[in-house]
Amino acid sequence: MGDNINALRSRLNVLSTLISRANLMSRLGQQYDDSRKIYAALGYKIQLTYEDFASYYERNEMAKAIINRPVETTWRGEFGILESDDEDVTPLETAWEELNDRISLKQAFVRLDKLSSLGNYGVLFLGLDDAKNSQMFSKPVDVGGGRKLLYIKPYGQGNAKISSYDTNTGSPRYGLPLTYSLNIIDASGTTSSTVQAHYDRIIHVPGETLESEYLGVPTLQVVFNRLMDLEKLVGGSAEMFWRGARPGYQGKVDPEFIMTPETEAGLKDQIDEYEHNLRRIITSSGVDLQSLAMQVADPKSHVDIQIQMISAVTGIPKRILTGSELGELASSEDKTNWLSLIASRRSEYAELQIVRPFVDRMIEHGVFPPAKENYSVQWEDLFAQSDKEQAEVGRTRSESLRNYAMSPTAESIVPPDAFYEFFLGFDADQIEMITQLKEEMIEEEQNRVLTPEEQAIIDAEAKAKANLNNPLPADDHGTDPKVGKANEPKGGNK
Repeated sequence: MGDNINALRSRLNVLSTLISRANLMSRLGQQYDDSRKIYAALGYKIQLTYEDFASYYERNEMAKAIINRPVETTWRGEFGILESDDEDVTPLETAWEELNDRISLKQAFVRLDKLSSLGNYGVLFLGLDDAKNSQMFSKPVDVGGGRKLLYIKPYGQGNAKISSYDTNTGSPRYGLPLTYSLNIIDASGTTSSTVQAHYDRIIHVPGETLESEYLGVPTLQVVFNRLMDLEKLVGGSAEMFWRGARPGYQGKVDPEFIMTPETEAGLKDQIDEYEHNLRRIITSSGVDLQSLAMQVADPKSHVDIQIQMISAVTGIPKRILTGSELGELASSEDKTNWLSLIASRRSEYAELQIVRPFVDRMIEHGVFPPAKENYSVQWEDLFAQSDKEQAEVGRTRSESLRNYAMSPTAESIVPPDAFYEFFLGFDADQIEMITQLKEEMIEEEQNRVLTPEEQAIIDAEAKAKANLNNPLPADDHGTDPKVGKANEPKGGNK
């Protein structure tokens, strides 16, 4: 009796919360003491449901981009768990790799992330080997002897309804979901069955939460009005072009012309054929057909305003949101800000709500061995330079190094180590390696045995340098450098 009362009280609390939200939503867009209802005038929906978000995701290009861009960038590249910095792989790391290879965790996590973003939550159902039939899904996991994970299935809010809540006030999970009603659809997509699943077999992902711990805020909720505006603008512009780009025609009948019913019917048939592309020429006796002015406006500026509003609230740069980033048109500042947002999303959402709860649950159910140390989630570097960016950096550095080496006074102004660090951006390890390589090159050059040709060239250069520094007393013509003139021969003319 007491359990039934607690269950009823829990459901009443949930119902009260929903009613409060409904009352709050009903006041959206109201001004001047409810005399002006903007939402009603603009055609905006007051109460939004999961079905609204899901349908827009399926049919609206911008809605799909708002969901997919952050999710796909978050899970880009490889990721895994690291238990120790040692080179030896730990049992936990091995178990993760084996499971990941067997059931493709990344693919399931990406789908779970998208489904969680669509509604108030998404769930990941854990198919463990202790359940011999679907009726056992409603029971807690039997962890005796360790379990094996057979499969995982992500579900959205529409196919994973919360059936009951924990009503035990002494439970750490008081007020949280206890069981879920999963709508399982077969591979053909034509047959479905409903099963009850215990929370012990569920990873619950609420996304962005405010007051509720298990009901998040759908990603599309805050931009739903803008998505509706975009549909009006884009669809309206297409309709406007369809109707206005091909001008209409106005027929002026000559006052002195008498139109018979046969002539009128024939002209009408010609106009119908012309309208439906069956003819391009109209013969009209006594009727002057004149084309009307085309009426087509450019919606680009209006569409751009809506996209700017969406970009402002979602944090997705406009060029990345519209796909221009693929054409490398996004500025470096946009890219840096975007990747910083994704890095935060990885650590504060993907890791805390998806990866770690999954790993912890696998350890709890004996699928993974216990962690010997605190493990960390390793992600691929978002800020790693592409091959083109690396080539550009290398070219710039080589030009700077060449200019530095060609300047005779450069080393006296900026020592080499300082130039490497502050101008080329090398770290201490890189500078140490460069210095070591240079010393090895010098030592190798000093110890290298010269070939006879190289020795002959060096000897010739040394001899030439010695002659230049110590000139002969007299040249071949008998010039005395002390006197500065040629010596006169003995017995010469007086």
